[in-house]
Amino acid sequence: MDRILLSTVAYRPPEEAFPYVRSFTEYPRYTEHLKDVSVNGDGDAGSVYDLRFAWWKLSYTARSRVTNVSPPESLQWQLVNDLDAHGEWRIEPEPEAVPDGGDGDGDSETASRIYFEASYDPYSANKNAISLPRFVSLDRVVDKVEPRLLREAETVVERLVADIEGRETPRDVELTIHEMP
Repeated sequence: MDRILLSTVAYRPPEEAFPYVRSFTEYPRYTEHLKDVSVNGDGDAGSVYDLRFAWWKLSYTARSRVTNVSPPESLQWQLVNDLDAHGEWRIEPEPEAVPDGGDGDGDSETASRIYFEASYDPYSANKNAISLPRFVSLDRVVDKVEPRLLREAETVVERLVADIEGRETPRDVELTIHEMP
């Protein structure tokens, strides 16, 4: 299994940050490759999200099931079709991360560390489920996709933080990459 684990600080308490992490239907705003999200459920454990992606010459709808929700600390998910993958959004209080005098916008005197984790086996992909162009091997796709996954995770987390903090213009967000594939 390959693994991505990254984190950053948002200048809001976990209780205020968690609803943004939980709102998968808003995620197309965070990345150009996620085209549409539909949901069957109320967002709690057992809810199933269809996430339609398009990139390069590929299109794919990932079906993700929420496996556990523990507000405001954790949301766990697992893909239920075509690829062995699972992950978690985790939020921990980190009050020492707020700069002296608050976060600069006068609204928050506390902060949270937001973690995004995804574990996946790229070679578990159902080759019939992914619309590969003719003469394109799964190995070639994996070589092209894996570096993009980390960049996409970084982009999603940066844009998510801007929403959490209510900023129209994202601030420079320092991402900590804990582990890469």
